[in-house]
Amino acid sequence: MAERKINPWVKLGLELGPVLAFFAAYVALKDRTFVIAGTEYRGFILATAGFVPVMVAATLALWRLTGKLATMQVVTLVLVVFFGGLTVWLNDGDFFKIKVTIIYTLFAAVLGFGLLRGQSYLALVMEDLVPLQREGWMILTRRLTAFFAGLAILNEVIWRGFSEQAWVYFKTFGLTAGVFVFFIAQGGLLSRYAAEEAEKK
Repeated sequence: MAERKINPWVKLGLELGPVLAFFAAYVALKDRTFVIAGTEYRGFILATAGFVPVMVAATLALWRLTGKLATMQVVTLVLVVFFGGLTVWLNDGDFFKIKVTIIYTLFAAVLGFGLLRGQSYLALVMEDLVPLQREGWMILTRRLTAFFAGLAILNEVIWRGFSEQAWVYFKTFGLTAGVFVFFIAQGGLLSRYAAEEAEKK
């Protein structure tokens, strides 16, 4: 099924809205403790508990409006629900923090496996959106594999070695900015290989 076009601001809001909502909830609740059914929960845990249904609702809305979800979006949602649920159930914020490491490690591993087979799995899911020659896809896939691996390592360093607040700022702003800058930096590669392909036509 082809993806239906929607207002880009609506799409951006659905993709970034849950993360920003988590950040706002964390800032409002981070210094507070709540007793629910006889158990104490820190603000971070409650912010996580709220993030999960918001993420589910936003993803379902995106699917309903566009008629399609990327594989990465589906995998991310499943891991958010699983590790977010563990975080609340076990009342331990570490599960939610390690989720980021697992997501990026999984993406890097899948793309890396494809590279070992001489294939770009990235091209399989994005070639309709970004027309590139095979060499271009292989270069972009290698770069993205290394980038995802780097993010996984960086997340481990930050959540294990820095404060909870530092990790929340990293997750909310650092990861978003990092992904944005990475793809902006690929402009030359995308243009070069797309231009060569166009010339052959």
